[in-house]
Amino acid sequence: MKMNLENKKTIRIMEVCGTHTQAISKSGLRYILPDYVKLLSGPGCPVCVTHEAYIDGAINLLSHDNVILATFGDMLKVKGAFSSLSEKKSKDNVITVYSPEDAVTLARKRPEKKVVFLAVGFETTAPIIAATIKDVYENGPENLFFLTALKRMDPILRFILSDDRNKIDGLICPGHVASVLGGDAFRFVTEEFQIPAVICGFEAENVKKGVYNLLDQIEGRSSVSFINLYRGCVSKSGNKLAKAFMGEIFQREDGYWRGIGKVSNSALVLKGKYKRLDAKNEFNISEETKVRPSPCQCSEIILGLKAPYECKQFGIYCTPENPMGPCMISSEGACSAHYKYGRVSFDK
Repeated sequence: MKMNLENKKTIRIMEVCGTHTQAISKSGLRYILPDYVKLLSGPGCPVCVTHEAYIDGAINLLSHDNVILATFGDMLKVKGAFSSLSEKKSKDNVITVYSPEDAVTLARKRPEKKVVFLAVGFETTAPIIAATIKDVYENGPENLFFLTALKRMDPILRFILSDDRNKIDGLICPGHVASVLGGDAFRFVTEEFQIPAVICGFEAENVKKGVYNLLDQIEGRSSVSFINLYRGCVSKSGNKLAKAFMGEIFQREDGYWRGIGKVSNSALVLKGKYKRLDAKNEFNISEETKVRPSPCQCSEIILGLKAPYECKQFGIYCTPENPMGPCMISSEGACSAHYKYGRVSFDK
């Protein structure tokens, strides 16, 4: 007997990891689910949530003749208030790197310059950045500084789940962050907000298992709980060494998120003696900026209020060749993943 889906309540399941975003879109998972199940992408792309003021601060550094910026490639096209690094860079003042260690190598090769590494990411990349900062503090080079935009996942999840506009029914927790912090770091999703949550791997079958596990709970076939389906990589307490590095190097402060604003205790910034390597102090960089109104709806997409295909610019005026916002620029962005792997009709 065929189920009558006309009166089914829409079920909203959110993932908050860029790799899960890619896996869901690439596998076509959302197209094999019932129409009443909606998969949404949260703020799992670190480039997408990097605030305009951070980009503006980096661009302003290019006015110094003795500065070289070292950055990951997907930061180049992201606009600040009015322009991007790709629009302002010259031949040798912005260098693309693939790891913090590359920035160390660059600084050693160019001792006559001050090299600033754009350190962007969540708790996934924060430990290796912390280890690099510790090594640079102890062993040099003296001409390397770090402009940080490192975000914490816990506060932004609380921010989203507390927002009455969202009404998230289930959460796929960020697997990479969980491997660092431990599964227990996300139990609050179920214990405080009474919604089911799972940690799962990144292959299509892993994600499918996670989604169907959530549906079993949401639709009452099993009790609401927090479940770790990724035990091969995620323990209860996480990676103790990685957490020790972060605890030594960083302290928590309020952080600015693109399209969202200030979120309490959501940023990791250099503390104590390591502030000597902070580019914000070295160059007196302000976080104040004027945000220009934009037709881009990245804010709603990052918060899970809209899916990319619900944006009127998506796939028409906003494409990877002509991106209007960071969600279409980064390979981990929801718009980029939808555009690359979504169906032509973008109907779900």
